[in-house]
Amino acid sequence: MLLKQLGIETIWEAADGNEALEKAASHKPNVILLDINLPQVGGLEVLGKLKAAHPEIPVIIVSSQSTMKTVIQTRELGAEAYVLKHAPKAEVLQMLSEAFDNIAENTGGAAPEAPAPDAPA
Repeated sequence: MLLKQLGIETIWEAADGNEALEKAASHKPNVILLDINLPQVGGLEVLGKLKAAHPEIPVIIVSSQSTMKTVIQTRELGAEAYVLKHAPKAEVLQMLSEAFDNIAENTGGAAPEAPAPDAPA
């Protein structure tokens, strides 16, 4: 898994948007990787709810959707980064690494250790 290559050790996955919200509330992860295409509650709605309930948790969108409208919507809802999961593996690793570094710089701490809830990464 790509996250293990970045030194991420603890990962929680969610099968749908409702489960993502539940896991975020119960685990309070250091960062959340979130897909846009989720069953039951879509990723944009989940992002809005996550940021309302847990504004301190950084969210990185990991999606195959690459329209500018979607990217802008996620940024307006508070996502810290947007990673295209259909990009070549090396590019995905680079984008995630840069996103983690930016989050660390903006929060004044170490790079996140535990991305969570996510549809398959």
